[in-house]
Amino acid sequence: MEQRHLGRTGLRVSRLGLGTLTWGRTSGERDAADQLKAFWSAGGSLVDTADVYADGGAEYLLGRLMEDLVPRSDLVIATKAGSVPDPDRRFDASRGHLLSALDASLQRLGTDYVDLWQVHAFDPGTPLEETLQALDIAVSSGRARYVGVSNFCGWQLAKAAAWQLAGPGRTPLASTQMEYSLLQRGVEREVLPAALDLGLGLLPSSPLGRGVLTGKYRGGVPQDSRGGDEGLAAFVAPYLDDTARLIVDALTIAADGLAVSPLHVALAWVRDRPGVAAPLLGARNVQQLTAALSVEALTLPEEINLALDDVSAPLHRYPDHDWSTL
Repeated sequence: MEQRHLGRTGLRVSRLGLGTLTWGRTSGERDAADQLKAFWSAGGSLVDTADVYADGGAEYLLGRLMEDLVPRSDLVIATKAGSVPDPDRRFDASRGHLLSALDASLQRLGTDYVDLWQVHAFDPGTPLEETLQALDIAVSSGRARYVGVSNFCGWQLAKAAAWQLAGPGRTPLASTQMEYSLLQRGVEREVLPAALDLGLGLLPSSPLGRGVLTGKYRGGVPQDSRGGDEGLAAFVAPYLDDTARLIVDALTIAADGLAVSPLHVALAWVRDRPGVAAPLLGARNVQQLTAALSVEALTLPEEINLALDDVSAPLHRYPDHDWSTL
């Protein structure tokens, strides 16, 4: 699998990443092992997790598999901290909480360091400079090699990245993780331009529009899908509207013309967008993952890219970063 630099850093990652949101919940140890082995065998290196996935279960599973299945040195391990299971305070990005969470992640993962440590979300209750100081400490202590953020809007990302670039001894941000697909292009308004300008790599989550871009929902909601799961139906529902149907129809036409699946076209589109380092694949089983990994050989013709751009174009009105569009 092709490797890319993560933003303007020396860290190289596979241009598809493996997400572990379902590990320890709907994906057990056998499923996780099969996924990791298939990903590694295909040349994949970037594995993304978080301390709250399955209440730490995903990190624990990954640590077990690095002991028994895949060498730690072959993987780029990315994890996140800052989300908390507290209905009164969803995020805690204080220095104390973040560093304690990192130590707990390292213990579950069974490793001395993570390659990429990310703040899971912006915490309005903590001064940003305190949050960023935790990232500096993590790098200076050797517990993290690179740092990034996740779910920061445009001004939050720009402020954080600029702060890190402004002072000596601070660690520049390497990446930002955000949802990005043909069904969710909101990052193109401010987040992606900021990331490109500041030299951060974008790690798209849900690159298949929460599964909708596979085309599986065109005839209704399959009972064995996320949309048919009582606990996950609300996650998929926003992408089952009329606008999404038009985009999926166009995607299917393009896929038929290229003799590939809608999944491949949707994934190739987001993988090759400017600023993207590696879309993160979240599969329920190894069969789904293997199908997605086979996109490696596909590059979309320019006319297909332009057609998909047009049909999925978000409506950005004033103010806009690109004045030529006004």
